[in-house]
Amino acid sequence: MSAAGADGHTDCASCPLGPDKRRRDFIRDAVMTATLAVGALGTLTRTAAALPVFFATGSGGRTDKAYAIPTVDGVMIDKAESVIIARFENKVYAFGLACPHQNTALRWIASGGRFQCPRHESRYRPDGVFISGRATRGLDRFAVRRDGDQLMVNLDALYEEDQQVAEWKIAFVQL
Repeated sequence: MSAAGADGHTDCASCPLGPDKRRRDFIRDAVMTATLAVGALGTLTRTAAALPVFFATGSGGRTDKAYAIPTVDGVMIDKAESVIIARFENKVYAFGLACPHQNTALRWIASGGRFQCPRHESRYRPDGVFISGRATRGLDRFAVRRDGDQLMVNLDALYEEDQQVAEWKIAFVQL
């Protein structure tokens, strides 16, 4: 006697596709997904290497990380903490690295002066304001403060534009 599957059937032979067809489709889909993921990773790596993005490492504990305040407009990324530091129009912001739509790592498009999600192409200004795409809000901002020449980022305080409106609007350091 065979065990019942998720659909309650005890015999795969009753499936209109048949057991061999289901197994082939599953394996084909799994291989295609893995191939696409590897290809996308290669594209991301080649694209990221061509962009003028700096990588940073913060210092300090889990709650507060210290980053050097950028001296010019641009973007720094701390992959280990999933933080983007952006200087734009005499303000410094700290964003979560993930697109708020489906949590995909964002890219900085230097030629367009914007962030973009590679998954569904949502676009954001350097200050995190949503421009277009499937997302419905701006980039999530961390609470920040200035301490001398350091930007202190509170990794435990991440504000969503549509949920913590007041906090999101003031989550930057004026230079």
